[in-house]
Amino acid sequence: MAATLLKLSDLAVGASATVREFPAQDPAFIRLREMGLLAGTRITLVRTAPLGDPLEIKVRGYYLTLRKVDAAHVLVEPVP
Repeated sequence: MAATLLKLSDLAVGASATVREFPAQDPAFIRLREMGLLAGTRITLVRTAPLGDPLEIKVRGYYLTLRKVDAAHVLVEPVP
């Protein structure tokens, strides 16, 4: 059975997921990889700002804030 992938920006607050793919060449995503956001990494969507942007995720024991437009390019697989 194929995995169900969704955009990180569509993940529910409090839900955990595993990062599966994101753009390889964009400078913003190169920076995210340098900060530990790699394919196979488990993340949790901690909260969103009152207007829905930005998003705060927990990755590798620390908190990272992403713009919703960037999070829309990160594909994740929800963890049950």
